[in-house]
Amino acid sequence: MKIVLVNSPGLRRLEIYQSIGVRAPPLGLAYIASILEGEGHRVKIIDAPTLELGVRDVVWLVKREAPDVVGISAVTPTVKSGYLVAKYLKEEYDWDLPIIMGGPHVSALYNEALSTGYVDYVVVGEGEFTSLELVRYIESGRPDLREIRGVAYRVEGVPRFNGYRELIRDLDILPRPARHLLPMDRYTLFDKPIRIVHIMASRGCPYGCIYCTTSYLWGRRYRIRSPESVVDEIEEALDKYNTRIVAFTDDELTLSKRWVLKFTELIMDRGLDITYTCGSRVSNVDREVLAGLSRSGCSIIYYGIESYKDEDLVRIGKKVTISQVWRAVELTHLFGLEAAGSFILGFPWQTIDDMKNIVKFSIDLGLDYAQFTAATPFPGTPLYEYAKSMGFIEVWDWSRYTTIQPIMRGYRFSLDDVRRLLHWAYQRFYLRPKYLVKEVLRHRIKNLFEVIKRGLFGIHRARDENNLYIKDLIEIENSIRKGGGNQNNS
Repeated sequence: MKIVLVNSPGLRRLEIYQSIGVRAPPLGLAYIASILEGEGHRVKIIDAPTLELGVRDVVWLVKREAPDVVGISAVTPTVKSGYLVAKYLKEEYDWDLPIIMGGPHVSALYNEALSTGYVDYVVVGEGEFTSLELVRYIESGRPDLREIRGVAYRVEGVPRFNGYRELIRDLDILPRPARHLLPMDRYTLFDKPIRIVHIMASRGCPYGCIYCTTSYLWGRRYRIRSPESVVDEIEEALDKYNTRIVAFTDDELTLSKRWVLKFTELIMDRGLDITYTCGSRVSNVDREVLAGLSRSGCSIIYYGIESYKDEDLVRIGKKVTISQVWRAVELTHLFGLEAAGSFILGFPWQTIDDMKNIVKFSIDLGLDYAQFTAATPFPGTPLYEYAKSMGFIEVWDWSRYTTIQPIMRGYRFSLDDVRRLLHWAYQRFYLRPKYLVKEVLRHRIKNLFEVIKRGLFGIHRARDENNLYIKDLIEIENSIRKGGGNQNNS
């Protein structure tokens, strides 16, 4: 069969593109494409955000391919554009064209996707083998769909879900992601084409932070590929794409100390001259782990720090302490690595002073980079259920769930308070004289000013395309309300 997989465009430019010009590949779609190609299907991927395509552009490209099946992947801020793509393909191309949707948003709210009337099937959770079985079902003339786990669909207008599929225990059985179907020369930083190979080594997270979709999409069981498999993929990809820069997409690469030490040993044994970045919890690094990472080419470690006090960390389920944060950052610098940290402003119980103290803490830590985001209640997370039950959510336009635009108020602050504090946070951290001097000495001041020039402090001005589709969006939202799609499936 001929299958087109679409990474949904945004109804406004996603903020990470607007601010620092970062474009990363949709590895999830690339894995699904590889599985489908292995069965003999002809697959094309349209990575709309990277190619800066609008909804109508995507529809035109899909129609030109004349596929047998279309798969659409969406996160919360792009799901409305995904629904529009489905609507226009059905109305303007072929009502009989099977349309599948997947991704974290529709996995949590599959009723919503089905209620639009334009989505035939929703792949819930991990998508590779569910998608393969669903395509087999469509190709074979539609036998019994009830045998396929992980699929939601409608029977006589009533949503039905076949139950969750067992997670892939051995990730080594997955083929390499189909990078040959991606625009590898278009993935950038600061809008400059810098060849980077993105690698997924693990899935799942046992910690279950209340704001993060990872544990609820990939499961609470941590699964990681063998270090040999990961290093083999790195070696193959570096040769093919003529680069030595690697970025791990895992939220947590260092959960298993034994794995990290074996992985870093293999990198050095094979003489791979690479530079890579990864994410880690502050509780999972020590001298031995950091020494191995440093020797094998790691340059930056990204830590999810989020707050400045233990009380907050307990409430959001981080299961780390502030003393561990201090220790991790100090050790990271001791071994010559740069430390980046993320911080979240606007949990409902916080005060204005709490949010200011988070920013001050990020500076006191001596981090090399800091990311500040608004606490965002993504569907499928405990934070969403809590904020919804308390009436804190003031914005229900999914396209604004970008982590930069505030969505919910708190007990003692408004959306405008969080918006102002986010802008102040970036100015306070990045425009300090001491920090600017350091960036000059590192010859990175040009990149810093690129961030400022592109509007890091005025992100709310990002181009909004909602007005182009307002009538169709209203129609879809009315369909969702009538179908009960705003109710969480759980």
